Amino acid sequence: MTPAGEWLPASEIAQAIASKKITAIAVTEAALARIGAHNPVLNAFTDVTAERARATARAVDAAVAAGEKLGPLAGVPFAVKNLFDIEGLPTRAGSKINRDRAPSTRDATLIERMEAAGAVLLGGLNMGEYAYDFTGENVHDGDSRNPHDTTRMTGGSSGGSGAAVGGGLVPLALGSDTNGSIRVPSSFCGVFGLKPTYGRLSRARSFPFVASFDHLGPFARTVEDLALSYDAMQGSDVDDAGCSTRDIEPVSALLSQDIGDLRIALAGGYFQKFLFPEAREAIARVTTALGVTREVEIPEAARARSAAYVISTCEGGSLHLDRLRTRPNDFDPATRDRLLAGAMVPAPLVDRAQKFRRWYRTQVLELFKSVDIIIAPATPCIAPKLGQVNFTLDGEELPVRANIGIHTQPISFIGLPVVAVPIPLDPMPIGVQIIAAPWREDLALRVAYALQKAGVAAALRPKGF
Repeated sequence: MTPAGEWLPASEIAQAIASKKITAIAVTEAALARIGAHNPVLNAFTDVTAERARATARAVDAAVAAGEKLGPLAGVPFAVKNLFDIEGLPTRAGSKINRDRAPSTRDATLIERMEAAGAVLLGGLNMGEYAYDFTGENVHDGDSRNPHDTTRMTGGSSGGSGAAVGGGLVPLALGSDTNGSIRVPSSFCGVFGLKPTYGRLSRARSFPFVASFDHLGPFARTVEDLALSYDAMQGSDVDDAGCSTRDIEPVSALLSQDIGDLRIALAGGYFQKFLFPEAREAIARVTTALGVTREVEIPEAARARSAAYVISTCEGGSLHLDRLRTRPNDFDPATRDRLLAGAMVPAPLVDRAQKFRRWYRTQVLELFKSVDIIIAPATPCIAPKLGQVNFTLDGEELPVRANIGIHTQPISFIGLPVVAVPIPLDPMPIGVQIIAAPWREDLALRVAYALQKAGVAAALRPKGF
């Protein structure tokens, strides 16, 4: 173990602090030093809460010295996408406009729960403006950069979260996923990400994008850490009307259970199209390791993606209408134009999209009567170059920004839980989606753990970090 626990998993950091092999303040100072050294290149952090982190770490060390019972994440550094409220900071949500807001008076619920488990908040992370982004590029704060190749995108909109975890600045980060904003950066940056079931984790005191399918969730470099953070954040919350009242269902103790009895299938049809060779290779490695021989077709997935786009742009346009009217020039023009278009979507089209959404959810849930897990690509390709405008998919030249989430949108649209697992390829990693039925995060995490144990899925340390 390095003196400051560098590159250790969160679980091992907490164990080392509890056993007095290392102090929480040493871990925190080392993480702050890594941020200082590498953030100028990665541009993952927009706000560093150094003094708050030091105070929290000292409190953890005092608890260790007093022999108090520690939380499972005691002393573990983490950071959050800057759409989470952080007490004392304006919640910028990747925008220019929001930084004029008053400082938040209370942390987001998920920050409170992570700190209750002993974790140490180090700051806020870069993101696409108002979460309407798949690239990780930001005209206000600068682009976040991929730790495996800093000339490439992190993916978005949780680009800073992917870069911070992938680059070893923190072992854990939180992000949001509306149409793929956890799974895309996980894929591009080569880390694990969890988009839980819609309503599983509280969104209280986070800035919304599309309330009807916004999710919050964690990024990590191991499945164990993903599960630990997920367990710490579970629970109902009256401050989020969309949060479920289900009992807490911990998953960490279940990861090593045998998956031989699980019915696992590959998503066919739509999900076998629009793929670069690297995405096909990643899927092949996963299905081979799991012994998958069955294929299922998710019906009308292309139509689901279209309906997700209609609802996203309409809800987003409505949310930002006053800002669009009063401060149009303070938006990224690409974001502004899509939100303006969304604000003008005819009501009958939105109504049809919502009716289709209900039908589609019923059809997909029917599939889970005969399968437990569905495997699908997370992104069509490895991370594109920063500033890349187009790529060629199935012989057709298409815009990068709009089509990175081509395989994630039909899934988040109906709130299914997904673990994105990183498959280390040369020259860049790429992710695969492990999709389960609602509330069965445990199954998706068990499969991810089996792939990690087999060496098929891994979050490798980038060169230079």
